[in-house]
Order: sequence, then C-alpha cells, then structure tokens
Amino acid sequence: MNLLNLSLRSRIFFSMLLLVLGTSILIVGVTVFQYKKEAEQYHSERLERKEQAIMENIRFVLGSTTYYVNTENIDEIFKERGKIYEMAQVHEMQINIYDLEGRLLVKSNESFFKDTTDVQLDKELLERLDNSSGKRVLQHTEVNGDKFQSSYSYITDNKFKPLAILYLPYLQDDSLLNRDLNNFLMRMGEVYLLMLVLAIILSYFLSKYITKTLKIISDKINQTRLDKRNQKIEIGNASEEIYALVSAYNSMIDELEESAVKLATSEREQAWREMAKQVAHEIKNPLTPMRLSVQSFQKNFDPNDPNIEHKVDEYSQTLINQIDTMSSIASAFSNFAKMPAQQNETLNVPKIVKLALDIFNESYINFTTDREEILAKFDRTQLIRVITNLVKNAIQAVQDTENPQILVSVQDEDTMVCISVSDNGSGIAEENKEMVFEPKFTTKSSGMGLGLAMVKKIVENYQGTISFSSKQNKGTIFKVRFPK
Repeated sequence: MNLLNLSLRSRIFFSMLLLVLGTSILIVGVTVFQYKKEAEQYHSERLERKEQAIMENIRFVLGSTTYYVNTENIDEIFKERGKIYEMAQVHEMQINIYDLEGRLLVKSNESFFKDTTDVQLDKELLERLDNSSGKRVLQHTEVNGDKFQSSYSYITDNKFKPLAILYLPYLQDDSLLNRDLNNFLMRMGEVYLLMLVLAIILSYFLSKYITKTLKIISDKINQTRLDKRNQKIEIGNASEEIYALVSAYNSMIDELEESAVKLATSEREQAWREMAKQVAHEIKNPLTPMRLSVQSFQKNFDPNDPNIEHKVDEYSQTLINQIDTMSSIASAFSNFAKMPAQQNETLNVPKIVKLALDIFNESYINFTTDREEILAKFDRTQLIRVITNLVKNAIQAVQDTENPQILVSVQDEDTMVCISVSDNGSGIAEENKEMVFEPKFTTKSSGMGLGLAMVKKIVENYQGTISFSSKQNKGTIFKVRFPK
C-alpha cells in the first residue's frame, strides 16, 4: 500500500497504527532478548557459585587427607571413601578432574548427568586455560539439543601451586525460564491487543479531529466562486499551521472580492459602451433617410408644382416615421437604463395579468388561473410591463406558425406566484439560449434587444426568478416566479 496515494486522514490513521504495532514488536523483541541475556547470566552466575562451593569442598578434602598432596595422588585422595561421589551428590554436579597435561584422573558417574567429556583435553583448551588471567575458562557447548556451560579451572595447594584441572559440565535447563517467558509474552500480547483496539479507536477520532478543519477549508475552497459573495472561515482551537492556512484563505477571499468588484465594474462599463455604440448606430439608421429626404426636397422644391402639397405630405410622413423610430429607440434605452421607482403595492396577480392582456387583440391568446385571487407585493406598472414584453415576444415567435397558440397562466405554488407564457412558435436556437437575457441581444431585424433584460431586472428586484424552456419549431415557455 502506497501511503502517499491515501488521503491525509488515512495516512494519519495508518501511521498511528503502524507506530503502535512497530513499538509493540520492538518491545517484545527487546524483552525476549533481555530475557535470554538474563537467563544466560543467571546460569553463568549459578555455575560460578557452584564452582566456588566445590572448590571450597576440594580445599577441605586436600587439607584433611593423609596422602601427600600432589598431582600423582589426586585420584587416590578423591576416591578415598568416595569423596568425589559425595561432592557430586551434594552439589548435584558432575565433577571431572584432569592432570596438568589434560589426562582424566577421576570423575563422578552420577546417572542423571550426561557425560560430555573426553579422557583427554585438547591442547588448545590447555593453552587458553594457562594464558587466562583468572586461570579459568568458560566454554559453551550443545549436545543433542541440550546446552552446556563447561567450566575449566586449576586446583591448587595451599601455596597456590596448580595440582590438577577441575572440569564442571553445567546443563542449562531453561524449561522453567521459557515457561515464564511464554506466560509473560501471553500477558503482554493481551495487553497490546487491547492497546491496539484502543489505538484504532483513538486514531480514527484523532485523524478525524485533525482533518476536520482541513475539510472545512477544502469545502470552502470548492465553494469559492467569482460571481458571488464568498464566506470567510471562522475557526477556533486550531494549530498555528491551520490558522496560517485559514488566514491565507481569508486574505484570498478579500482580494477575490476586490477583483470581482473591479471586474464587474469593468464589465458594466464595457456593456454600457457597447450599448452606447448600439444606440448611436440605431439612431444613425433613421437619420440617413431623413437627411436624404431633406436634401431631395430642398433640391426638387417647386412652389408652382401642382403636386406640391402631395409631395410635402409624403416628405412630412417620412420624417414623422423616422422620428417615431428614433423616439422608440430612446424610450427602450431609457426604460432599461433607468427604471421608475418601484412601488410595493398589494396586487391581485390574476386580475393585473388579465388587465395587461386586454390591450392585445389576437384571438389566439388565452388566459387561465387556478385561483381568482393570489395576492403579492409588486409594482402594478412594472408587472404589466413584464407581461406585455413576454406576450409581445410570444406573438413575434408565432408569426409564421400555421395555428398560433399563446397561453398565459397564473398558478399558486405554496409561497410563490408563477406566471407562465407559452407559445407554439419557432423556439430559441440552442446557441442563443445563454444570451437570451443579455442586454442588446436580439434575433429580430429591429429593436435593441432590451426587453427580456429589462424583465429580468424587474423580477429580480422583487426577489423573483425568470426561466425558460424551448424547443426549436415546437415552442417556448417563459416562467416568472416571485414571493406571494
């Protein structure tokens, strides 16, 4: 498992578990090692104590014998009245005595000890014994799975002159110690199993606590948007590193809001510049025929012309039409740029909608409502303007439709009022859907494209929403919702 590919919470969780398991294994290993070292030391010290006791016994025997004490008489001294066997029985040790050349002189033959010695010691062992500082050599051997510590030391007379070599084979019986070690490891295993369970629980909640703040920061970063107001993070009881991260995020939010304000201002200025260009262009369109008409009239004016009155009427009508066009452009721009102050009147929405439809003479416009009275706070004039714009768009959409149908309905939706205007007209092309509510966007040959942008602005001023669904050549449904 690659810890680097896991989440921070998982890495903290598994790291703590590995730490507990690693510590447990290390402690068990050190405990077993220490146990074995102590067992080894215990056997060495026990052999040394037995050896000292046997040496005291040997000195006593040498001091009380009637034989002349030398190497040649050693076997006779210790065989006398079974001294060697008595010492072996008292000390529960096999005792072998060699001469200084390494030849076996005498030994005990206790049956419960395995005889692991030879009748002749090798020369290397004799040299080690002679060169040792304490005149003692300890040798470790293993025979048939049994471990032995063999001690070789000099037997001296009262003048410390070496007489013989004492050999004591000591059997390391670790069965009792191993049983104690196994019992200890069993108890330790139970304790560490409990600790592991506690560590898993603690790791889970600790990792969850540590990453909780990071999760909050992560969620806030994912929710950060340039087009809306972002919330700062408020936390308490966090580490210095988390505080630094939160502080950096909050500073970023401040900078982001400043950038968003600058961007929105820039976009608004750009939009108004584009709209000013569009207005100028739309105004220039009627000015050109007006100029041409005036020039033509000036050039061709003849007071004596019998049709002069008719020509003056045509000339005047042309100017009036172009002036009306300019006036409608100015009105559309004025209505969008500067809305009248809104009035929060309590209106019966179905009644006002029906009133707004009375100005239309088209027979294919139908009106329905599920309730005769649905009250809402709205400006009467602006609500009529919303309905008028939506219905005008619907009428233009069904101009080329064989059996045109426009349905305007008002529904009561719990705390909201829903006004829908549906038609079976040409629909909205897929590539134009995102630009429907943008100022100056239009698919018509005339007009400035401010109608739906104005409707959207009015509805949003009353905490409402406007949406639409459309299929090409099948029709469009606009829905306006605002609080009752």
